[in-house]
Amino acid sequence: QVQLVESGGGEVQAGGSLRLSCAASERTFSRSVMAWFRQAPGKGREFVAALRWIDGRTSNADPVKGRFTISTNSAENTLYLQMNSLKPEDTAVYYCAASSRKLWPAVSSNVYDYWGQGTQVTVSS
Repeated sequence: QVQLVESGGGEVQAGGSLRLSCAASERTFSRSVMAWFRQAPGKGREFVAALRWIDGRTSNADPVKGRFTISTNSAENTLYLQMNSLKPEDTAVYYCAASSRKLWPAVSSNVYDYWGQGTQVTVSS
């Protein structure tokens, strides 16, 4: 069973930056798309950004465009989310996910097969 492990969360002031990492336990598991989702207290899980593994194409949700960047280091088998100009409304638990289905941009959480345990990001005003 593939495990995804997130790290890099924490507390930061508005306008600050954080970089999240997601390490996969296996290098060769079948994945077509990897993504970041987030869930704020009392809200549903929200798509943040996705990356298509075969060509590196990316897609960002409107609330984070121009501020967040999803990337990968395939040699390290790791997915990243660079978050700049953070706002209090970015406060949430952030989850890494992987899908084996060839769907793009795969914004629905229903198509993802593997999930990490989540990492808390708190942005204070």
